[in-house]
Amino acid sequence: MKRLGILGGISPASTEIYYRALNEGVRDRLGGFHSANLLIHSFDFAEIAGLQQADEWEKADKVMAAAARGLEDAGVDGVLLACNTMHRCAPAMEAALTVPFLHIADALGERLTADGRKQPALVGTLTTMEHPFIRARLADNFGIEPVIPTKPVRDEIDHIIFEELCRHVIRDESRARYVEFTEAMKADGADAMILGCTEVGLLLDDGNCPLPVYDTALLHVEAAIAFMLD
Repeated sequence: MKRLGILGGISPASTEIYYRALNEGVRDRLGGFHSANLLIHSFDFAEIAGLQQADEWEKADKVMAAAARGLEDAGVDGVLLACNTMHRCAPAMEAALTVPFLHIADALGERLTADGRKQPALVGTLTTMEHPFIRARLADNFGIEPVIPTKPVRDEIDHIIFEELCRHVIRDESRARYVEFTEAMKADGADAMILGCTEVGLLLDDGNCPLPVYDTALLHVEAAIAFMLD
């Protein structure tokens, strides 16, 4: 089994999802007492959130690249970032590494393509919805161009992520709002829902979402397990 390095803590709630799913996935594949061979660099989320809020992306590039390189120096065979938003720094991390960087949009794009999705909706933080680092990678590599909600809806989605989900606060009212947002985007022609923030799966899933769900965290985990074991 390859050793996987995880850049986590962005937020801790997201990293918990990855840690659990990676270990369960390896156990299911190998059986017995097997679990994932992981090395985790867990950031202080306040530091990273501060860089996001201050729009200090050049500094964020340096912080993320140094942490990724630190995992490689510690002996990992590949690096995964357990966060959609900070994939804005993916080019800097990829440039710093000689081991593979497992990009979240690649795992997503492969599954969307396999399922024939043409116009998925994308929800996540404002950074993920409004900047092209996920949407452009899907468009350039897979010919898929996600649609995003209107500005007022984007603002509400972002508020729920940072003020609730990142703090592991789960409210039925917020779940209902996310379902309403999805229904509106379905009416506008969306054929799938991309959970483009790793915490959004705490509210939306196949059981309550009006569109087929593509949970980026879980798709990322599937790709990581294939990398580690195949």
